[in-house]
Amino acid sequence: MFTHIVLFKLKDSRKENMERAKEILSSMDGKIPELKYLEVGVDIIRSDRSYDIALITRFDSREDMDRYQVSEYHVNHVIKNLKPMLEGSVALDY
Repeated sequence: MFTHIVLFKLKDSRKENMERAKEILSSMDGKIPELKYLEVGVDIIRSDRSYDIALITRFDSREDMDRYQVSEYHVNHVIKNLKPMLEGSVALDY
């Protein structure tokens, strides 16, 4: 099992923007065959060190995660719509 976690910081973290980002990420469920597990969380503590959105995904292998990264849906729907909303992101893969 290969896990890919991304934390996102939005340019504008108003509730409606956080919900929109969550919807964009959650929309991958069932659309990318390599994606075996998907969880999206919205930060509720809102401290200075907090990120706004967490994405936890799991794959059978790193190669499957690499295919997910360049899949049509991920590139043309998720990245295309989410990237303009982002101030930054960090990732952890294991």
